[in-house]
Amino acid sequence: MDVKEQVLKIGADALAASRQLAKLSSRKKNAILDAMAAELDAQRAFIHAENAIDLAAGKENGLSVAMLDRLELTDARIDSMIKGLRDVAVLNDPVGEEISNWNRPNGLEIKKVRVPIGVIGIIFESRPNVTCDAAALCFKTSNAVILRGGKEAIHSNLAIAKAMKKGGRAKGMPPNSIQLIPTTDREAVKVMCQMTDYLDLIIPRGGESLITAVTEMAHVPVIKHYKGVCHTYIDYTADLAMAWRISENAKCQRPGVCNAMETLLVHKDVAAAFLPKMAVILTARGVEIRGDQTACTLIANAKPATEEDWYEEYLEMILAVRVVDDVDAAIAHINKYGSRHSDAISTQDEKAKKSFLAEVDSPAVYVNASTRFTDGAEFGMGAEIGISTDKLHARGPMGLEELTTYKFVITGKGQIRE
Repeated sequence: MDVKEQVLKIGADALAASRQLAKLSSRKKNAILDAMAAELDAQRAFIHAENAIDLAAGKENGLSVAMLDRLELTDARIDSMIKGLRDVAVLNDPVGEEISNWNRPNGLEIKKVRVPIGVIGIIFESRPNVTCDAAALCFKTSNAVILRGGKEAIHSNLAIAKAMKKGGRAKGMPPNSIQLIPTTDREAVKVMCQMTDYLDLIIPRGGESLITAVTEMAHVPVIKHYKGVCHTYIDYTADLAMAWRISENAKCQRPGVCNAMETLLVHKDVAAAFLPKMAVILTARGVEIRGDQTACTLIANAKPATEEDWYEEYLEMILAVRVVDDVDAAIAHINKYGSRHSDAISTQDEKAKKSFLAEVDSPAVYVNASTRFTDGAEFGMGAEIGISTDKLHARGPMGLEELTTYKFVITGKGQIRE
């Protein structure tokens, strides 16, 4: 069987599985998710061993520190996957939920009800925990899922999928509910993107080049997350102690992820008080600072920023810094250079807060908090499928509701249209 035949068969099997998944009760799905979590724990040593193969290959192939960090499955990250499965199991199942209802003058009762999307394809790079998170959310919402990870994580992904399928089967999970494409051949991605007979939606998770390639190839709907150029703006009324903490966390807590801060904007009236100490904090953490002319005069070790730096998603210990005239200038900068992901303001001024919240065109906008919270689990959604920078049909962290669509259920008593 060649790659095209293999992927098309996976698609056909997923479509068949989606019909069976639609019949499962919430109670049954929750029991299956708990069994997956138990098996993931039981297979911990095997998962570590397979992950070690991927990490060794990644180092040999020159993967960056940030990419290796995304690839590594520590015990804490395996624990997080297990917890994510159990958290999803206890979340409310949106399938079958009545969104709204109304009656027509002719007596027809109309209900708008949540239903599964059907078959969802997830194409992702590096982070093997996506295998678990994506499969859990799709399963909970009665969607069959086809996963295609990057070659750098193939052993890790296969190990996680194997454990989940084994645990699920023991509790009656329909065959082929969760499938991972086992080949690293790029042709598989093209076939997957174009199998309109089987696939209802594709969600790519990875770098901008992957998402662009998937979007250009796809014949089925795509929900995109191009990149995370996230900003923190320090207003002249900010509590500086709070602002230093927030900024350090947003940049340094985990720099290789999409909700990490990439650009720091500082009001000109507070720049002299804020930036020198901020630079000491960041430099101690190993951050390279690239500043505009004013920032460079206040930060001795700052390098001059280029126009390209304002657009850059570094995903490493590099930060662009600009001093701005006011909140309006900060908003204009964010809306020009940002990626519509997550942006924050540190302020005690109600007017500045309202302007920022109303005018920054991003799905997650923060007041006096770190951008690192843009995450399905942190939002109380359980594990997330991804973060959409699109506006339709989902925006921001995508949890269970975002993996459903709806149908209209119309009940009558013999009415006919005249």
